[in-house]
Amino acid sequence: MSSLPAYAELHCLSNFTFLRGASHAGELITRAQALGYSALAITDECSLAGVVRAHVAAKQHGLKLIIGTEIQIDDGPKLVLLATNRESYGHISMLITRARMRAAKGCYRLTLADLEHNLDHCLALLIPLRPLLPLEGEEIQNRHTTLQHARYLARRFPQRAWIAVELLCGVNDKTQLATLRELSAQSGLPLVAAGDVHMHLRSRKPLQDTLTAIRHGVTLSEAGHRLQPNAERHLRTRAALARIYPPELLAETQRIAGLCDFSLDILRYEYPHELVPRGKTATVYLREITFEGLARRYPQGTPAHVQKQIEHELQILAELQYEHFVLTVYDVVKFARAQNILCQGRGSAANSAVCYALGITEVDPARMSMLFERFVSRERDEPPDIDVDFEHQRREEVIQYLYNKYGRDRAALATTVITYRSKSALRDVGRALGLESGQIDRLARSMSWWDGRKVIPERMREAGLDPEANINKLLFLLINLIVGFPRHLSQHVGGFVISQGPLGRLVPIENAAMPERSVIQWDKDDLEALGLLKVDVLALGMLSAIRRTLDFVSTWRGAPLTMQNILDRGDDPKVYEMIQRADTIGVFQIESRAQMTMLPRLKPAK
Repeated sequence: MSSLPAYAELHCLSNFTFLRGASHAGELITRAQALGYSALAITDECSLAGVVRAHVAAKQHGLKLIIGTEIQIDDGPKLVLLATNRESYGHISMLITRARMRAAKGCYRLTLADLEHNLDHCLALLIPLRPLLPLEGEEIQNRHTTLQHARYLARRFPQRAWIAVELLCGVNDKTQLATLRELSAQSGLPLVAAGDVHMHLRSRKPLQDTLTAIRHGVTLSEAGHRLQPNAERHLRTRAALARIYPPELLAETQRIAGLCDFSLDILRYEYPHELVPRGKTATVYLREITFEGLARRYPQGTPAHVQKQIEHELQILAELQYEHFVLTVYDVVKFARAQNILCQGRGSAANSAVCYALGITEVDPARMSMLFERFVSRERDEPPDIDVDFEHQRREEVIQYLYNKYGRDRAALATTVITYRSKSALRDVGRALGLESGQIDRLARSMSWWDGRKVIPERMREAGLDPEANINKLLFLLINLIVGFPRHLSQHVGGFVISQGPLGRLVPIENAAMPERSVIQWDKDDLEALGLLKVDVLALGMLSAIRRTLDFVSTWRGAPLTMQNILDRGDDPKVYEMIQRADTIGVFQIESRAQMTMLPRLKPAK
C-alpha cells in the first residue's frame, strides 16, 4: 500500500443525490478509508443534505472529508465546487439556496451570472460536456463550447480551477486524455484526476441502473443509453488508478485536498439577538422575565425550593449559552397567548422551573420534584428540547408569525428524509424491472410493516410468484439494497431553525411542497449531531378539541372558562378514581390498551 500513489477522490455522489448515487455516505467513507485514500469529497448535486452523515462517519474512521457540490449551469458547464474554509462553505451553501429557492421543489436553476459573486476561496473543477472525440460533425461545436467554459473558469477562479479528467475505461480513454491535455494548454487550466463516483463498490451497478430507470420513469430494458456503460463509477483501488492515470494527475488531487481546510465542527450557530432589549444581555433579560413570571405564578411568594431551583437552572443555561434558545420559545408562546391560541409545552421542558415561570409549561415545580438535568445538563452536552403544541387549526398563524418576524432567509423548517420502505421499494423496483402492475399490487398488498425484509420470498409465494425465478431473485436483492435509501426531502412536522444572520450560510434552504414554506436540507438527527437547536412548533388536535369545549362551556354557563381556571383548581379526586379504574376511553394520552392495563396497578392519585 505504501508504494502506491496517494489519492483523494474529488467528485463523489452519495445517495442524497436522489436516484443517482447508489451508496450511503457512510459506505463511501468506509470504503475510501479501507482503500487508503487520503481524502474523500462528497459532492452531491446542488445539495449538502448528506454531508453531516458523511462528517460523522469520517470522524469515526479518521478520514479527511472535503465538502462540495456538483452543479449544472443552465447556460454553462457542469462544475464541482469545493469548500476550502468557512467562508467558501457559506458561499456554496448560499449558492445552493439561491438555486433551489428559485425553482419548484426537487429542482434548481443556476446561470453563469450566479457564479460572478461571493465564491471567493472556492475551488472549481470543470466536468467536460461529454467525452471529447476526434473532430467531426457536432463535435467541433462541443469542443469549442468546452474551451469557452474552461477559459471562463480560468478568469473567474484564478489559480483555483481545474479540468477534471475522468477516465472510466471507455473505448477512447487515450484520445480523451490527449484532447483534455490540449484543452488545458489552450485554457491555462491544469488537469486533475477524478472518478465521477456513484457507488462505493462495483457490485452496486445493478442498483445504480435501477435508480436511473426509476428516475427516468422507464423500465431497465427501455433505459438504453441513459444507463452508464460500465461499472467504473465506483471507488477504485489505488493500484487501478495508478494504471489508468498519469502520476502528475494523481498528485494534483493531493494538492487540491491540501487546500481544503474546512470541517463542519467549526460551524457556529447564533439565535436571533433582537429578542433581547437594547442595553441588556440575554442573561440579565432572561432573569428579569423569569422572576416576573414567578410573581404571577406565586402571588403569595415563591417557595424556597423553587427559588433555589430557578437559580440553579439560570446558572446552567448561562454557562451553556442557551438563553437565546429559551427566549425564542418564550417569544413564540407569548405571541400565541396574545392571539388566544391554546398552546402547551411538553417533553423534557416540563422538568424546568424556568419554563414554568415563563408560561411555556404548566408543570408546577412546587407540587412535584422533577430533575432539571433531563432537560439540559453540563454532562450530557446535548441541546435542550422544547416541544410546544398549538391548536392544530391555528398553528399556521404561529408558523407565519415566525416567517414574518425573521424572514424566509433566517427561519426555515427542518427537513424529514423520506426513505424507501419495503412497499415503496417494491413498487418502484418492480416497475423498473418491468413486472406487471397486477403482480406488484398483489405482492404489495400482502406485505405489512412488521414483516421486515426476510419474509419477502414468503410473501411472493402468497402472491402467486416464484421466489426462485431469476427476475424475482433480482427483485428481492434490489429491494434489500434500496430499503433505507433517501427518496426525497419533506418538511418536519414543526421543527424550526432560526438564526441571527442568513440561515443559508449555515445550511442550504429550499422550497417545501406547501406554499409559503421553506425547509433546510438537514433533518433533526443532523442538527443534533452538530449541536444545533430547533424550536418545535407542533400541532395537536386535542388542543383544538379543548378550545371548542371551553367555548361551549363558557357559552352554556354564561361566564368565561379558561384552561387556567381548570388548572388552578388542582387535581380532582373523582377524575383520578376513574383513572384508577382504567375508565379512560377518550382521555388523551391514556387511552391505549397497554396504558389502561397499568392504571389499576399504578393507581395514580395526582
